[in-house]
Amino acid sequence: MPDNLIPSAADAAIRAAGLRVTDSRRAVYDALREHPHATAEAVHDRVAAVLSSTSLQSVYNALSDFSAAGLVRRIEPAGHPMMFELRVDDNHHHLVCTRCGDVTDVDCATGHAPCLIPVDARGYRVATAEVTYWGLCASCVQAETPAFH
Repeated sequence: MPDNLIPSAADAAIRAAGLRVTDSRRAVYDALREHPHATAEAVHDRVAAVLSSTSLQSVYNALSDFSAAGLVRRIEPAGHPMMFELRVDDNHHHLVCTRCGDVTDVDCATGHAPCLIPVDARGYRVATAEVTYWGLCASCVQAETPAFH
């Protein structure tokens, strides 16, 4: 089978989510695969390098469609722009650097969803927990540590 007839990982994921595959959606998916925790603007910058006619609005539309279909997870760390990631198959958490803004995935502390159970769920059936750990990433810690010669 010629390479151009073999569906890409993006094509397969988009179809599995019940969405129509378009060049724009494929490029958005690929951008998120290469750069997790990306803002819509960062995704647009990557997509525009491949599809110069792509607008920021079309990227937002694709991200919205992906989010509604469960293909991407939207995260909104306080004080940071909304970000998107493809890791949706678990209930993981995030480490956010308070200096450089880096965002890193971290697995659940208890090992199973929803990771944290409230002491009193007040009748709620908890499906997910969203935890953000704030601090300095290793690079920022290293940058502030004086070098001794």
